[in-house]
Amino acid sequence: QVQIVESGGGLVQSGGSLKLQCEYSGIIFGSYPIKWFRQTPENERDFVARITTDGRIGYSDSMKGRVTISRDKAKNTVYLQMNNLRPEDTAVYYCDVANAWGQGTQVTVSS
Repeated sequence: QVQIVESGGGLVQSGGSLKLQCEYSGIIFGSYPIKWFRQTPENERDFVARITTDGRIGYSDSMKGRVTISRDKAKNTVYLQMNNLRPEDTAVYYCDVANAWGQGTQVTVSS
């Protein structure tokens, strides 16, 4: 059974940075692509970033240039470094591993 814990969210001012973490267990590292999504109360979950099993990376157009996804095999963790945050980035951020989701981590960006 896959278990996922997201963390690292918080309240930052516009232009600030946060580094989110997605720690997972129950699967072999690198055996599934890992994706970050975000969701606001008004919207469905929107894709943010992904890293495939062979390390290929992709980003949403809205966050390209401001986010970096990376992974640490020793820690079974995937990171999402977010820079130059904007108020419209405010959302709950989720990690998708093998179609399993954690509880999400809240990111709030003040203007």
